[in-house]
Amino acid sequence: MAHYEFVVLGSGPAGRRAAIQAAKLGKSVLVVDDRAKVGGVSVHTGTIPSKTLRETALNLSGWRERGFYGRSYRAKQHIGSEDLAQRMSKTFDYEVSVLEHQFARNGVAIAVGKGRFTSPHALVIAREQDGAQVEEHVTADKVLIAVGTVPYHPPNIPFNGTSVVDSDDFILHPRVPRSLTVVGGGVIGVEYATIFSALDVPVTLIDHRPELLEFLDREVIDHLVYLMRDRGIALRLNGEVERIRFAANGAPICVLADGRQVSSELVLFTAGRVGATATLDLAAAGLEADSRGRLAVDRASFQTSQPHIYAAGDVIGFPSLASTSMEQGRAAACHAFGAPAACDDQRPPYGVYAVPELSCVGLSEQEARAKGYSYECGVARFRETSRGHIMGMDNGILKMICDRETRKLLGVHIIGEGASELIHIGQAVLNLGGTIDYFVENSFNYPTLAEGYKVAALDIWNRLQAQSAQVVALHAEIPAAVPPESPRIAGAG
Repeated sequence: MAHYEFVVLGSGPAGRRAAIQAAKLGKSVLVVDDRAKVGGVSVHTGTIPSKTLRETALNLSGWRERGFYGRSYRAKQHIGSEDLAQRMSKTFDYEVSVLEHQFARNGVAIAVGKGRFTSPHALVIAREQDGAQVEEHVTADKVLIAVGTVPYHPPNIPFNGTSVVDSDDFILHPRVPRSLTVVGGGVIGVEYATIFSALDVPVTLIDHRPELLEFLDREVIDHLVYLMRDRGIALRLNGEVERIRFAANGAPICVLADGRQVSSELVLFTAGRVGATATLDLAAAGLEADSRGRLAVDRASFQTSQPHIYAAGDVIGFPSLASTSMEQGRAAACHAFGAPAACDDQRPPYGVYAVPELSCVGLSEQEARAKGYSYECGVARFRETSRGHIMGMDNGILKMICDRETRKLLGVHIIGEGASELIHIGQAVLNLGGTIDYFVENSFNYPTLAEGYKVAALDIWNRLQAQSAQVVALHAEIPAAVPPESPRIAGAG
């Protein structure tokens, strides 16, 4: 029975970052994954392939050039499943080779198979070899559970892998349907709905909630919804899919609880994911997952109720981002072996790779209001910047929120081309405690989309100056003879 100081279940963003961090601390590390290739959900069916699909769709469709050449412009007239699959295959091979090289040069061992606990410190790894089932037993001082998630399959949805599919099936076998219904208005659903709309596929998006992406700033989402409707995406909000029936020709029809019906060639169900913990035999380790397969952890250390067992990444729930999962995995490995690590004191950015992209950091306007801030907002429209005009951008905004008294930056929210890249400028200023003065007083390359920060900051500065002038004028109008206890003064605030 082999013994390791650190066993990692899963090789996704959290698992691989934790494994490499532990190896750099001089520990013996084993990564267990049931896929033949490392990378986890992120590389196989999640982040990397979906973003590759997006880039492929935008390039082949000529989407980025339509601002100049019109909506009918296409770089490639006929785009099929083989076009989508080819680029994803190349990207997948590259990502896997990079990860395998990182593991090899850091001395991280890899075991292919399904890992499960037999006791709090012991695991068995089962795999098929030469037609027979083989089991390998290992023990560990510390364990990290980073198995990620799998699509949620409610009992009323007849998944068949052809006309009714989940997001994993969809990305493993990409195709361009003649019409598409996306069930679920979360990040994954919005991304796929807008990507295929860019390919001129008629899309209907169904969600049981009254609004899309509720965790983002509402002004930005209003902008997104306007653009989606303008492109012909049909939004069926407050719509609960009661069942799916099939027409005589086999086409699926979504029947909503309120009687509405939506027919299309393909239904993509993206309404939720569950932690991939069902096969881990958590009870043998003294652990229990919640109803969605997720594990509860101390968010400072990422320890479970068993102090030597850690969990990180999507399996612990929100925010379920590859970027935050990497930092969680690294922080867990550092804590496990007594190395310093800071993870919770920084505000991470969020990215939604829809068409157009959305990204944010810090407080939204509704959050600033709820926290009682006296705040001001400034907006830059990309179409009004020189770089935006050069690129043919006829939409997109950069919104900044600051404290009115201190001018400290509270949040940045961007929708438009390159939003996930531009957000890091705001992230740096925000996490360093900066004010909007940085953007007002410093030069930006011209022409760039980043110049939008200066435009938005000047918008705020002008508003603050105008309000200050109004206050001065108001005080000037108040007669000096009026005593302080006068109702006129007492009620002024």
